[in-house]
Amino acid sequence: MSVEKKSVAQKIGVTIIIAAFLLFLLFPLYWMFITSFKDNSVLFNIPPEWIPLQPVLMHYIELFSDGTFLNYYKNTIIVTLGTTLLTLVLAMLAGYGFSRFEFKSKEAAMFAILSTQMLPVVSILIALYTMYNSYGLLNNRFGLILALTTAALPFAIWMIKVFFDNIPITIEESAKIDGCSRIGILLRIVFPLSKPGIFSIGIYAFIISWDDFLYSLTLINKDELRTLNPGISITYMGEFSYDWASIMTVSVTATLPVVILFLFFQKFLVSGLTAGAVKE
Repeated sequence: MSVEKKSVAQKIGVTIIIAAFLLFLLFPLYWMFITSFKDNSVLFNIPPEWIPLQPVLMHYIELFSDGTFLNYYKNTIIVTLGTTLLTLVLAMLAGYGFSRFEFKSKEAAMFAILSTQMLPVVSILIALYTMYNSYGLLNNRFGLILALTTAALPFAIWMIKVFFDNIPITIEESAKIDGCSRIGILLRIVFPLSKPGIFSIGIYAFIISWDDFLYSLTLINKDELRTLNPGISITYMGEFSYDWASIMTVSVTATLPVVILFLFFQKFLVSGLTAGAVKE
């Protein structure tokens, strides 16, 4: 076999492997989506319906007319946006401090922050519940936002620090010579140049809070304050029976914001770190 034919065969083989891998990853999402358009009576048919023969829209109509679901969605949006905003502010300030200032035990402090990620969530929930109960933070959206922020913050600080480290210090020194204050340098130079990193930690914090289950289930006991994930498990999943079509419908609506987020902000994740910066 010639070199050219080998090259073509290798490309075909790689394409087949990638296609099979993508099919493996995307098939559960496809099955979730088409199941939301099926009636429960056909879900266990053999052979299964790969494409709904009689699509049902009633699940979506009932879902968006359900005040309980809309309340879960509202709570999730409030908690997620609050967590993302608080994580962004704290991570950017802390990351910049660790990147630009030298102080005693700096590396030890960085590793101490990251070490909090090594503990399983379930190992701290009892202590966290007791502490929240003492301070009156149970059944409180702000309390949940604080808990989720502490979960997202350590890795976010490390991530954004890397972006700050790659910004040449000479750019800041030039701004100082021109009379720019430290806050002005942050707002006008450092943060704009770190836009890809800021969007990265924003997306990370968004996903952490949107997908949370354990914190929300433990710290929120009132149904009117529940978020989507514990709300789905409590409302739509029973002990002896499951309304799979409704569960898949809820899951589709819960997945869409994350998908849209990636589609809309992916350009920031792949853009250059110092796009538009003055080259030395």
